[in-house]
Amino acid sequence: MEDSQMDEANVALETPASNVFVPPSVHKPATLAGESYTHFSPVPPSLQPPQTSSSSSPSPVPDQSSSSLGTPCVLGVDEAGRGPVLGPMVYGVFYLPIDMSDPLLKQTHHFDDSKVLTPAVRSSLMRSLCTPTTDLFSSCGWAVSSLSARDIGANMLRPASSAPYNLNAQAYDATVSLIQGVLARGVNVREVYVDTVGPPETYRQKLARAFPTVRVTVAKKADSLYPCVSAASVCAKVTRDAALEALYEARLLAVTAGNNNNNNNARTVVVGADEEQEAQEEISWGSGYPSDARCVAWLRRNMHPVFGWGPECRFSWGTAKDMLDAKGSGAVKVEWPVDEDDDENTRLTDYFHGGGKEKDDDELGGWFGTPAGLEAF
Repeated sequence: MEDSQMDEANVALETPASNVFVPPSVHKPATLAGESYTHFSPVPPSLQPPQTSSSSSPSPVPDQSSSSLGTPCVLGVDEAGRGPVLGPMVYGVFYLPIDMSDPLLKQTHHFDDSKVLTPAVRSSLMRSLCTPTTDLFSSCGWAVSSLSARDIGANMLRPASSAPYNLNAQAYDATVSLIQGVLARGVNVREVYVDTVGPPETYRQKLARAFPTVRVTVAKKADSLYPCVSAASVCAKVTRDAALEALYEARLLAVTAGNNNNNNNARTVVVGADEEQEAQEEISWGSGYPSDARCVAWLRRNMHPVFGWGPECRFSWGTAKDMLDAKGSGAVKVEWPVDEDDDENTRLTDYFHGGGKEKDDDELGGWFGTPAGLEAF
């Protein structure tokens, strides 16, 4: 799925701020390696069940007896980055006591759908959530699942024999895993609110079957209707923004290092402000959405003829595939050889006449490509 229709105002709101707060949910080594991961914040002591308040490790199956349940909590679920061609898709969950949801999140801190908050406001809210001296830190918990661009693309382009793993299925599994992780940490989740993926009722029934003891509400625009979903939206969005910034900085360092090596391999070269600005402009990808001209221009400038792009790109997206397939793009078409060692499909007669191969076949040429004759030189 790609979000190809965004006006300039929305593109500006989706573009990460250069000084975005980097929360602990950004695992930089995994992000730069194109790996997916999950991060859980510490559970506030006030939300832990009495008998596990001093335990730091989650129980795989939480005790649901009435004497062991902690404070009844509400949990919201939302995502950020479903449509972009660049960067991870991040799912977030946010939980706190039911009776505190509106007073703390909506009235005191003014949480809202992350798409209507400026990057600076989102960053400030996330910083407060991660600061131990704040009321948000002491009363709320959260978690995110970062699905890397590389894994999204690889799952969506699985061969037919292994059943493609589409984006909706990946989103559902991320949601279920996050909720299970919160429950496993002893949090007494009574109500779950989710921003829908597909028809709300169908999705609600699916989640209700997974969590029969929890009241599940799925709605369109849930991130604007329920403060806990708004907060989950902010956690997911700031994590994605910071991840994009980490990927951007890695590209900038690579370009700067490449320029230095080209200028002088024997001595250290000081990069001036003009050169650094030029490098930044060269790799700037804006919001990462296909409808953002900066993103499309960056993809065109930085397309490798064989490998396309790095782990920051969802190569299953139409934007990337069309660019690689376009006439005159310079991309190299690779045809993978058929595996001839498939024992299950080998016929008995193949052992008698060599499977149809002629003796004078050029095996290496057939494997690596058609040999070039002397006339080519």
